[in-house]
Amino acid sequence: MAVSGLRRQHLLWMWVQRVREPSVCRFHVTGGQQSKEHYKVLVLGGGSGGIAMSARMKRKVGAENVAVVEPSEMHYYQPLWTLVGAGAKSVKGSGRPTASVVPSGVKWIKSHVQEINPDKNTVRTGDGKEISYKYLIVALGLQLHYEKIKGLPEAFEHPGIGSNYSVQTVNKTWAALQNFKEGNAVFSFPNTPVKCAGAPQKIMYLSDAYMRKTGKRSKANIIYNTSLPVLFGVKKYADALWEIVKKRDLQVNLRHNLIEVRADRREAVFEKLDSPGETVTVEYEMLHVTPPMGPPEVLKGNPLADEAGWLDVDKNVLQHKRYPNVFGIGDCTNLPTSKTAAAVAGQSAVLDRTISKVMKNGQPDKKYDGYTSCPLVTSYNTVILAEFDYNLEPLETFPIDQSKERRIMYHMKADLMPHLYWHGLLRGLWGGPGPYRKLMHLGMK
Repeated sequence: MAVSGLRRQHLLWMWVQRVREPSVCRFHVTGGQQSKEHYKVLVLGGGSGGIAMSARMKRKVGAENVAVVEPSEMHYYQPLWTLVGAGAKSVKGSGRPTASVVPSGVKWIKSHVQEINPDKNTVRTGDGKEISYKYLIVALGLQLHYEKIKGLPEAFEHPGIGSNYSVQTVNKTWAALQNFKEGNAVFSFPNTPVKCAGAPQKIMYLSDAYMRKTGKRSKANIIYNTSLPVLFGVKKYADALWEIVKKRDLQVNLRHNLIEVRADRREAVFEKLDSPGETVTVEYEMLHVTPPMGPPEVLKGNPLADEAGWLDVDKNVLQHKRYPNVFGIGDCTNLPTSKTAAAVAGQSAVLDRTISKVMKNGQPDKKYDGYTSCPLVTSYNTVILAEFDYNLEPLETFPIDQSKERRIMYHMKADLMPHLYWHGLLRGLWGGPGPYRKLMHLGMK
């Protein structure tokens, strides 16, 4: 029987719809397995790097072709926690629902990453779902390991101890500071890579300022015990910080690593790294703990990781060294620069360009210089704005000496940067200050 022209067109349209590669393919299988989804770009992690790249990829390939895997209901602007721990900002003001920051139309897969198989281009989530991808962006951040310090995390149930690195413990820092009467106020820096390496000493400076303001400073002995051999990695800013330390009578002990907290006795035990096996016990009235940190568990032993467990990417273009369709951004990578939100901003612009080139079978041509920034809060109204590159050389945006404490830099840290984060970086619109640096320096830098 002849098929009418109209009917033939309808059948042809139906056939085209069936064979066209959809943005999300669900392959229903037997045996109780879950359906399989496919995305052109799959982003692992809904932190600053993951959300920023989701927004950029949405513009590049369309929202329906992008998915982000993230279990957390809340997204936090963590750089604000330095000020939360000192009572200058609130935890509530640092967070927004994850649903509000995932770009509209992008699929939010609310689960954790259970397994990554780069040889098969698949990811398995905690709920058993298998997802395949054409391109993978790994933005899984890092893990906090309070449990690697004996006595933690249970010590946080006792008074006088806090940590600005966790949403569960940052208010405990503020409580410890408010309730301080007299004695030792101790601040630690662990013997591992950390995110925002300036934060452990920022809270020390703020605590000093708070005690001066409340008349308690004369009864306080402020101690900064760091595992590092230096106060700060960039000499220009380290020199300025040493001057502050001397002027404010702050005690700094290098190569001291916190290994145990005896909260019932208010004692902190530090290992002297230059004398293996030798320890020193310090009584405290207040203790701020910066925990040991490490790569995400799912990366350890994975083909994507280096020997230490960090994502193994080319430091210039952020493409994986062995899997060309895999890319990385932020704290989970082995990039030899400080792990900060400012670094993520700089990386996002480079990674956007790298992926564009790879998608067109070209060679990445834009290089990341290692730019990172650390606004070193030195009081409730001053900041030293440290900016530097892979070589630990200053890479400053403004045509002034940024190693000096400035009030304007505090307002930039406390008021401007959060706005830039929520409305610039997370929307894929802010790639760091690089383009403005030459303008600021009249083209001379």
